[in-house]
Order: sequence, then C-alpha cells, then structure tokens
Amino acid sequence: MNEKPLPFDPLDPAAAERRAAARKRLDAIDPAKNPGAGPDDPYRRDWFEAVYALAQGDPAQVPWGNMAAHPLLLDWLAQHPRLDGIAALDIGCGLGDNAAALAGQGARVTGFDLVSRAADWARGRFENMGVHFCVADLFDPPPEWNEAFDFVHETYTLQALPPQLLDGAQKSIAGFVKPGGRLLVIARARDESPALEGPPWPLTRENIESLAAHGLALQTLEELPPAATPHRHWRALLCKNRP
Repeated sequence: MNEKPLPFDPLDPAAAERRAAARKRLDAIDPAKNPGAGPDDPYRRDWFEAVYALAQGDPAQVPWGNMAAHPLLLDWLAQHPRLDGIAALDIGCGLGDNAAALAGQGARVTGFDLVSRAADWARGRFENMGVHFCVADLFDPPPEWNEAFDFVHETYTLQALPPQLLDGAQKSIAGFVKPGGRLLVIARARDESPALEGPPWPLTRENIESLAAHGLALQTLEELPPAATPHRHWRALLCKNRP
C-alpha cells in the first residue's frame, strides 16, 4: 500500500462523518444497489477494488474497517480452548483484525482477500504477528487449500454475496476444512421471509443449516440479539466428519 494509513477512532465524530460520506459514495457505484448502471458484476469484484482504492489509507472510508476484531469472534475465542499450532484460514480478511485475533490464540493463520490493497494493508498492520496475508478469490481458490485447514473463520463474506451465489460460496468455504476440522460462521440474521434488498443480505437459519449439504455437520447455532453489535446475528460452528 502506498498511502500512509490514517489514525482511526470509531467514536470520533469526524471519522463517523467520513464513513457516512464514503458509504454514500460507494452505494452510488455498487452494482448490487444500482442494477443496470454499469458492467455486469454479480461478484462485486470491481466494487470491492474501488472501496480500497477510494479509501486512500483512511479506514473510516472502508465500511467494515473498524480496526478491531469482530466482538462475536473475540467472545467465541474467549470461551473456547486456544488454537495453538493449528492451521487456520480467515476468509475475506479485510484490514486483518480477525486474522490477527486467531493468531493471538496460537494458530498459524492464512488470511486472504480478493483485493490486493486490503491484503497489503493488513500485512503492514500486523507484520509481527506471523500471519500470511495473501490475495485469493473465494470462487477460484488455490488448489492446495483443499481440505488444508483445521479451523476456518468466515465473518460477513457470505452476507455480502447475492443469494444466487450463496451455494457456490458455501461449497468453496466447506472445501477448505480438513476432515475433523471446524468452520466458524458469523453473520447478520433474518427470519425466513422474502429476501431483503441488499447488500448486505442477512442470512436465514436455513442458509446456515444448508452448509451441511457440503459435508459439514452443524455443532452449535446461536441466535444472538443486538448487544455488542447493533444487529441480530447467527454464530455457527460446524465440523467436517472424518471419512
């Protein structure tokens, strides 16, 4: 990343103003919010690239750039044994905070993002954490990642995809998990009702449970009311059965 990252305090009114302005600007170019306004881009790849290019080093202008790990991930890690020595994958690493939280629990972490600027930004922030930040596409991942990870973490990637892409994304995510390995999914929740306009597209219970179609068994599914976050969430742990 060539830009010098700016300081960021989520409680700073000026940062909140920059974030609101960025959201407005990004919504105006988001193909999911403006169908037909530009080239067909169902995967929103160009849009995600634009998010980081337009931010120019300011995390306030990255809608998910809170410069802290997700509180529901931190809460889960605090309640479970450490991840010492295991191979972990953080999907859609963004600015790197969730990957760093996994590394802080002893895991050997790979964090990937579709956008090279995001991976570079994360690498610069956590260069002493031993996390391998890299660029990869969820829908075309490196073949060596197939069943390569003991622990896979996904927060907010599935809900950023339109419903027609959900099954393919779930299949890819499940494919990363070793037999006997685990997958932790955190997402906004919604009831079984007509699909909401997105993005994001909060997930239904059926969306979470459908991960079992890809060789995973649901171990726990928590429905968490607004508290640490302003929205209702799912937090699900799944395991891949050994052959």
